[in-house]
Amino acid sequence: MQLPFFYEPSVTASGTQFILSENTSRHCAQVLRMREGDKIQLVNGYGLIATVVLEVVNKKNTVVSVWETTQQAPPAKQVHIAVSLLKNPGRFEWFLEKAAEIGVHTITPLICDRTEKHQFRKDRLENILISAMLQSRQAYRAQLADLVQFNSFINQPGSENKFIAHCESSAKKLLYGFCPLKENALMLIGPEGDFSPAEIDAALNAGFQPVSLGETRLRTETAAMYSAVLLSL
Repeated sequence: MQLPFFYEPSVTASGTQFILSENTSRHCAQVLRMREGDKIQLVNGYGLIATVVLEVVNKKNTVVSVWETTQQAPPAKQVHIAVSLLKNPGRFEWFLEKAAEIGVHTITPLICDRTEKHQFRKDRLENILISAMLQSRQAYRAQLADLVQFNSFINQPGSENKFIAHCESSAKKLLYGFCPLKENALMLIGPEGDFSPAEIDAALNAGFQPVSLGETRLRTETAAMYSAVLLSL
């Protein structure tokens, strides 16, 4: 049976004691009804997984001792999805959750020419990523970048495979044809109204390869998720 799995960024090396966060303490004491001597697992979001023993159970400050730790190697490649904010924030949150579950390394929210809303609550979105990491029992937490303007983002340095998916009727290869990739990959996904022609030209000039995601026109969050799955193969 798998041990309960919690996020504790301050988890330390074997043989040490520390106090769990109030949220984790409450869950252990009041939800799981755990007792002294029970074990749980903690993850710091950067590859460290610690099995700890509950020494003092309290709903506000449970004390644990670290029994053993393992450091997982990072994924062989990193997938980065840069996607426009959406008019419906719930759809953007859905994408974040699912992308984190499949192991996407970084999500960058973009403001594009046709982005309709700029609502961005990073604290709420960070909590969604943490919950997704715990649900999928991963050692690494997906990184959420700060909100950035499209033109500023595409000119940042980077050596990974860079793609832009857009709906213009110009020459494009299917993204599927590039996969699986062994190297890091970055995908640009536009808003509901697609990238503007000026944005597409700017991305191509910055070294992004134009790709198609298929014959059907996809919602932004669907396109972002489909790209994340293919690039993660």
